[in-house]
Amino acid sequence: MKKQICILGSTGSIGTQALEVIEEHADLYEVYCLTAYNHVEKLAEQAHRFKPAAVVIANEAHYERLCHLLDDCPDIKVYAGHDALDEIVQAEPIDMVLTAMVGFAGLTPTIHAIKAHKKICLANKETLVVAGELIMKLAQENKCPILPVDSEHSAIFQSLVGDHDNEIEKILLTASGGPFRSFSLQQMESVTAADALRHPTWDMGAKITIDSASMMNKGFEVIEARWLFGVDADRIQVLVHPQSIVHSAVQYVDGAVKAQLGVPDMRLPIQYAFSYPQRLPLSGERLDFFKQKLEFFEPDLERFRCLAMAYESLKKGGNMPCIVNAANEIVNEAFRKDRCRFLEMGDIIAETMQKATFVPCPTLDDLLATDAEARRIAAERIH
Repeated sequence: MKKQICILGSTGSIGTQALEVIEEHADLYEVYCLTAYNHVEKLAEQAHRFKPAAVVIANEAHYERLCHLLDDCPDIKVYAGHDALDEIVQAEPIDMVLTAMVGFAGLTPTIHAIKAHKKICLANKETLVVAGELIMKLAQENKCPILPVDSEHSAIFQSLVGDHDNEIEKILLTASGGPFRSFSLQQMESVTAADALRHPTWDMGAKITIDSASMMNKGFEVIEARWLFGVDADRIQVLVHPQSIVHSAVQYVDGAVKAQLGVPDMRLPIQYAFSYPQRLPLSGERLDFFKQKLEFFEPDLERFRCLAMAYESLKKGGNMPCIVNAANEIVNEAFRKDRCRFLEMGDIIAETMQKATFVPCPTLDDLLATDAEARRIAAERIH
């Protein structure tokens, strides 16, 4: 029987590459459901190609348009709205859910999928950033596996295979450094969204690419690693590695370091999450050690204060990472729309951290309220 896969966010970078993996292994995997927020034409195009049982457009304004585009596919059920996302992931035929949505919106569908005992292939890092303790506890209670899809967390996971019972001394989390790695603070004062969107090694969606430029993305990955692998913040070290060849590593108590290396290709961690513990053939470029130098640098927390704030929020705990994530989503969009400057993003996030209500042991309702409050505070600071 083919494994049935639900892709939350099928029109984004991760979703489209996941479909390439499914297409390459059509004898093993089949698409059960595809979802998107706004990209209705692309979603319809994917539905025509992969013939899922259902599609969901989260933005209800596009429902009629999607129905019209799929008039010639009467067997495909069409749904709309956020509640439909929560419901579709629980469908009985689904074996695994790839959470490739961007941002806080991925939280509740992931919770519903876990409660329905679906295997989670996690690409939505915000889920663990805002609710790491809650999610990991829920996964344990429901005996639900969470397989990381982020290239860094997949690399850590792969470096742990066969060594799960051995004590970790520290996690070495690599970062490309983004397009402004060598920029001074003065130079960063005048960078534009177009500058930030020119990532040197990875092809990602706009939101994540901006987060990579500010290194907030790496801060979120530190928080994600803390929950996925049970390692405290002070044992997670970020290494700036411009070549993006060493995707991350684990250092054990005997000093041995295990790392996963490869060319920058997100299909590999996506496929590994689908197929674990088996490795399947994958087409594409191979790493040539004779053509690659490997460099590593310490991150500058003064120039990239978003990384420092992410560490701070993790150490503070409670709902503080949720506050940081909400503020970041607001300023990230504002920067892309030329409504705030690059360095101003950090100022607004820091101010939101000070003003938002701190909850030391948040419930899901607390996190939903925190997200709304922090967004409001951050939005009020934007011109």
